[in-house]
Amino acid sequence: MGEPSGIGPDISLLAWLRRAEARVPPFVLIGAPALLQERARALGVDVPLCTVQHLGEVEQAFAEGVPVLPLEETVEAVPGRPETANAAAVLRSIERAVALCRDGSAAAVVTNPIQKATLYAAGFEHPGHTEYFASVAGPGSRAVMMLAVPGLRVVPVTVHKALREVPPALSTALIEDTARVVHRALSEDFGIQAPRLAIAGLNPHAGEAGSMGREEIDMIAPAVAALTAEGLHVTGPHPADTLFHRAARLRYDAALCMYHDQALIPLKTVNFHEGVNVTLGLPFVRTSPDHGTALDIAGTGKADPRSLIAALRLARKIAGLRRRAGAGR
Repeated sequence: MGEPSGIGPDISLLAWLRRAEARVPPFVLIGAPALLQERARALGVDVPLCTVQHLGEVEQAFAEGVPVLPLEETVEAVPGRPETANAAAVLRSIERAVALCRDGSAAAVVTNPIQKATLYAAGFEHPGHTEYFASVAGPGSRAVMMLAVPGLRVVPVTVHKALREVPPALSTALIEDTARVVHRALSEDFGIQAPRLAIAGLNPHAGEAGSMGREEIDMIAPAVAALTAEGLHVTGPHPADTLFHRAARLRYDAALCMYHDQALIPLKTVNFHEGVNVTLGLPFVRTSPDHGTALDIAGTGKADPRSLIAALRLARKIAGLRRRAGAGR
């Protein structure tokens, strides 16, 4: 469901309207039918809603309208005005989606954007979706955030941290561990037989041989050497300002970046409207649109569903690859 006062309801309805032209796979929305009816009226769109009780009803219902698996919690929301009272329902929708994937009823979890400040006010203890999914995935899971658009995949090694907190948070072990998760996911979830990873430096000019910082020498280069010794195709540390132009992007399958904006700025510049957030390393498939709740345009009809559509399509693709891999074992 995501934040009910944001554009999650809008893009969910609009994605269904584009189901034929955009080849949107069947999905079920875990949320509040009354809220969705109100939002459809606000948007001026004719989108029937089909309340379902079991996921076996979804495929048939999807041809007629948006299948909705109702929440027990009451959800009342005004577009653009988040309410802490809805935090429990938002979290419950995520928990229920995960449970349906874990028991094999659903193929993937696709989350609409959440309003973190509202969840924090209700006691939410995680910096974001990725960290939350790491906590529910169970022991042995290592959740890694990847952002993907056609022609570019980026992974921030540190995620939701202030810039001053990034250098102390980095380590050779963290870079190596992240790279291994990404390498495995590129092979198993994206079907890339010999994944190529490019690792960015932290400092300008990748430290300029230590004159602008030693993180490249002390942490990043040793990680690259260790991963290469394991047989992974890894290069770096690369200056970040030359890693994302068109020719450079052809030389790798994913770029590992040292902090959030180093990864997200180039990706959103290359293709803002079709970015997908993928959580790697989980025992279930999870994707999300790569944008926020956009409270300022919720309920206005200005929201663009392309990122959600891309997230739904990528979730289906990854789920299919995992299913075929499992059948072949």
